[in-house]
Amino acid sequence: MYLSVIVPARNEVRRIKKTLESNIAYLKTKSFEYEVLVVDNGSTDGMPGIVQEYGTRYPFVKYVDARGAGKGSAVRYGMLHTTGDIRLFMDADNATTLNHFDLMEPIFKDGSEVIFGTRDSRDLSEARQVVAQPWYRRILGDVGNLLIQVVVLPGIWDTQAGFKACTKKAAEAIFSRSAIDGFGFDIEMLALAKRLNFKLGKIPLQWENDPESKVSLSAYISVFLEMFRVRWNLWTGKYHL
Repeated sequence: MYLSVIVPARNEVRRIKKTLESNIAYLKTKSFEYEVLVVDNGSTDGMPGIVQEYGTRYPFVKYVDARGAGKGSAVRYGMLHTTGDIRLFMDADNATTLNHFDLMEPIFKDGSEVIFGTRDSRDLSEARQVVAQPWYRRILGDVGNLLIQVVVLPGIWDTQAGFKACTKKAAEAIFSRSAIDGFGFDIEMLALAKRLNFKLGKIPLQWENDPESKVSLSAYISVFLEMFRVRWNLWTGKYHL
């Protein structure tokens, strides 16, 4: 298996069909072997049935009920239970479309082992938000990112974009150690990648905000708390690096 696409999802009955259709259309143009793993993180709506129905028509679409504690746990489960030489996760709202993988491939071939997408032009000048977040989310994001840089990850302006990929080796090394179940898992993933000396790459995203985004103010607060937990885990040797 060359590419495993992991889509963490919870109660995405309104958006998962569009995302799967987009992914299928892209992947069917490729000659390499691929799979799409929708990792359900405790849905109570009709999303599982939709994914399972797609799976009957497209065997490379797979549904997994992980029953985890958050997005981080769902991504971790997917990263450790797929077989791809490259393992990519993306958000269920399709804010970043899978064709961005075309930008990742040459960077992987050039030796990078972990690649993250960025929406911030301070990371890469070509990056942008096609449909921007509301102003208050942009302010929270900027303030939060400055704090993330000071505490854990200097030099990265966008740690939270939901489009990242690893080689098999990197995925297994990082996610076998990871402990963050919530939205702060992105910070942990990149921090571990750096500490484990994996070569990092980045791509510019053309990102489209979904007005139905489920990221609430409490999620921003949780990210900040989890950021300090990552810092503490690094200090205390919890990750066994």
